[in-house]
Amino acid sequence: MRGPYGFEVIENCQACKLRSTNFFCQMPAAALKDFNALRSSAAYPKGAVLFIEKQDARGVFLLCEGQVKLSIGSSDGKTMIVHVAKPGEILGVTAVATSAPYEATAETLRPSQVAFIRREDFLRFMGQHPETYQSLLKQVASSYSGACEQLRTVGLSASASERLARFLLDIPQDSAQPKNQVTLPLTHEEIGECIGSSRETVTRTFSELKSRELISIKGSTVTIPNRAALEELVSA
Repeated sequence: MRGPYGFEVIENCQACKLRSTNFFCQMPAAALKDFNALRSSAAYPKGAVLFIEKQDARGVFLLCEGQVKLSIGSSDGKTMIVHVAKPGEILGVTAVATSAPYEATAETLRPSQVAFIRREDFLRFMGQHPETYQSLLKQVASSYSGACEQLRTVGLSASASERLARFLLDIPQDSAQPKNQVTLPLTHEEIGECIGSSRETVTRTFSELKSRELISIKGSTVTIPNRAALEELVSA
């Protein structure tokens, strides 16, 4: 059955055609059955806010389809995107596990389907299925590594061109695309929020990379004709 935004409504995790290799999607059968009984699913439009930085954690969100950006803000209104979540990732788990507020704001980048589990139910589920702790630890470790890489890009890269080149090289490739192409997941303003630059600087830097023939752009598709040359810019 098709639901809002063209999604096929996922009513059963065990029969889900979207199951990825990440985290809870690969739970043992008994754990997956109990997880399925606790969750409630909903489809969200682009720009929907799942939770807000410093809000009390009310539960976890499993991204089934779509993309969600996680961002943090400062008192003077500046924003930094710290992660773009992909299907199979569970959001808000650190806050729920530690009884702390959410560390970031989660907002959908495109129409997304999300499963929600209340905090109390999730903690009880984890207690009943300790075999899931290893998968949870892997995701927390992955998130930490990603945060460190983000800080390295923003804080230690000398120039905007180096930061943007690193960002482009880190975009996951779609298996359906040629190996030298990637799809921009964010607008120029959002890319600036990832690499610590203004929208104007991002736009200007894209033009510089194009003039140096390091990339070409058509719509949201970026072609990198010589990946080694772009990597050389990052390591310079």
